[in-house]
Amino acid sequence: MKMTRSDVSTETKSNTEKTDMPNIKELENGPYVAYWNTLNLFAYGTYKEYLENKNILVELTPVQKKKLQHLTIVTLATKSKCIPYSVLLDELDIKNVRNLEDLIIEAVYADIINGKLDQKNCQLEVDYAGLGRDVKPGDTGAITETLAEWGKTCNDILECIEQQVVRANAEKQRAIHHKEKIQQDIANTKKNLVSPSGASGIQEADTVAGNSGTGNSDSCREALPVLPDAKRKQQKGKGIRGGGKFWKT
Repeated sequence: MKMTRSDVSTETKSNTEKTDMPNIKELENGPYVAYWNTLNLFAYGTYKEYLENKNILVELTPVQKKKLQHLTIVTLATKSKCIPYSVLLDELDIKNVRNLEDLIIEAVYADIINGKLDQKNCQLEVDYAGLGRDVKPGDTGAITETLAEWGKTCNDILECIEQQVVRANAEKQRAIHHKEKIQQDIANTKKNLVSPSGASGIQEADTVAGNSGTGNSDSCREALPVLPDAKRKQQKGKGIRGGGKFWKT
């Protein structure tokens, strides 16, 4: 008996919604338990598990097998971002690298995963999985622990950042106080250089310089030589006055 498209969709979508439906749950304990097992395989399992449990599963069509292989790549990508070709060949039951790379390229173009082929190192480098797998009911505890650990790590990082902020603010305040102290020292130095006693000394020096300058100018005027014409007129005047006195007597 083969499963039809209505039983297991060839599109890579969640199958948990189907297994939660009451009429589907009835398959678990009836004559169609193989269908129930196959639905759970597409929800949580891998292609290797299909090969190991064919006796309790429905035989898959080539299209359904390829879908399960794509889902298997997604599962492997959640465990490692660099998946060796050897692991993929074993998990997907593919005999040669060429067929493996063709399958990976199909998964990339279908936006099931995003990554690139590293042919030199024979591995698949996964950036992220564009499709998420369903979570097994028994795996919720592990997921809770992982999230709790992640939350603790976030709190530790946040506390470290807060300490760095406090330290940075303290350094900033010290730098501001140091700058203010330097500016105050500069202002005090300027006041000491231009003091009242220094200013009066400068004024006294200016006064002395002014007085000495006036005396020098008078001396210069007194020391000016008499021009020759003026000297002759002075001598002529003396002779006339002397002659007048002579005739009067």
